[in-house]
Amino acid sequence: MSKIYCKPHFILIFVLLTAALNAVGQNKYLISPERETARTDAYEQQLENYLRHFLVEEYEARAAKRWKRDYSSPAALERSVSPNRRRWEEVLSPPVLSKTGPLETKPYPLGKLQAEWLTLPLGILTAEAVLAYPEGASQQRPVPLVIVQHGIGSTPETPFTAGAYHEYAKGLLDAGFAVLVPMNLRSVERRNNVERYARLAGTSLPGIELVRVQHLLDSVLADPRLDEGRVGMWGVSLGGMATMFWMPLESRIKAGVVSAWFNERRNKMAVPDARYSSFSPREEHAFFNGWLTEFSDEDLVSLIVPRPLMIQHGKNDNIAHWPQVVEAYEKAMVHYRKLKMPERIELILHEGGHEAIVEEGVRFMTHWLTGTINEK
Repeated sequence: MSKIYCKPHFILIFVLLTAALNAVGQNKYLISPERETARTDAYEQQLENYLRHFLVEEYEARAAKRWKRDYSSPAALERSVSPNRRRWEEVLSPPVLSKTGPLETKPYPLGKLQAEWLTLPLGILTAEAVLAYPEGASQQRPVPLVIVQHGIGSTPETPFTAGAYHEYAKGLLDAGFAVLVPMNLRSVERRNNVERYARLAGTSLPGIELVRVQHLLDSVLADPRLDEGRVGMWGVSLGGMATMFWMPLESRIKAGVVSAWFNERRNKMAVPDARYSSFSPREEHAFFNGWLTEFSDEDLVSLIVPRPLMIQHGKNDNIAHWPQVVEAYEKAMVHYRKLKMPERIELILHEGGHEAIVEEGVRFMTHWLTGTINEK
């Protein structure tokens, strides 16, 4: 009997040809690019509908189970929302940062205004801000402090200038307040970039920036020219976000003004509408893990109560459809009304746009930080 021997490379060629022929035979079962696109589009729409339903339609029922508010007294309310406060802290996930050096100050003139530039080392990070005192501040006459937070596209110098900020930092100085203006990351692209890393690290950019401000407050409030019991915060746009986000976690802030931020948050984040602008897809930095599980703006306010809060919104500001802002504000006001403190929350609904309303904000801060009523 004769034997047939096959060299290894012949075997390899045979296997490859067989596989190719089988692939050709199976081509009739492959989906066309058009059908595959349609199928994937449908799946994407399913996912979007599922998540939007969870975020929007199911929000009220879900929040009702997660908030167990006790309005019998301000202290009772604070105790009753303490689990929610812990969960809110998990949303921001502020990291642990430690001071690694003393606060450095240097003169920083802003036109005729004599200010200081502060730098506080926090390991690899630094906390930086502009600090300015009103005339007459002294150890014998300590003054209240307002944290003035700029927004996207702005800098610590911007609140001292015209434009949408209308020199509101200067307005506060003229009214007798010291101002601390932290430097936060200013552009959409940069915030998008850093927020991606922050999510991987289990934190958030607002959480990091909160800790930076807290360390600055530790150092700044040691100055006897400042009254550590009279601290407010006023932010515009993304600075308004910072005010809303940080007040629930920083009890030293006794009063807040939120300009050009407050919203019907579920609609803003999850329901596209021609009547207002959306963060998606350009501003990825503005989406935070777990935010809309229970912390729509009117609910987040209940972590600020009973501290005074002013909301400013322009009817021509396209961050929101202003009737929806009014509706969300009325829900937020319920928390103050049930504590019989309705005077501690205000809505300044004006005819302008994305801007600060200086006179009203200064009036509010003056009343609550320099008046006789200043309890938490």
